[in-house]
Amino acid sequence: QVQLVESGGGLVQPGGSLRLSCVASGSISRIYAMGWYRQAPGKQREQVAFITNSGVRNFADSVKGRFTISRDNGKNTVYLQMNSLRPGDTAVYYCNAVPPRMDYWGTGTLVTVDS
Repeated sequence: QVQLVESGGGLVQPGGSLRLSCVASGSISRIYAMGWYRQAPGKQREQVAFITNSGVRNFADSVKGRFTISRDNGKNTVYLQMNSLRPGDTAVYYCNAVPPRMDYWGTGTLVTVDS
């Protein structure tokens, strides 16, 4: 069973950047697509971005051009680089497979964008 641990969140001013990391306790090389999800207060969890083993990437319209996603199967790690952050990006960010597996959800990392 794979356990996922997210980190890298924090408080940042609008326009700032953060890089999130998701480290898996086991190999992610056999997981075809890994994604980042977020849940803002009072809202449903949504997918932000995903990346396949072949490097195909997809982004939600709300983050296109501002976020990038990468994965390092050798380190069992998935990254989310977030630039030009906005208050609307405030949320708890999670990583998971795509489609998500219930047993993979971690505790997430909180990103707060506020001046």
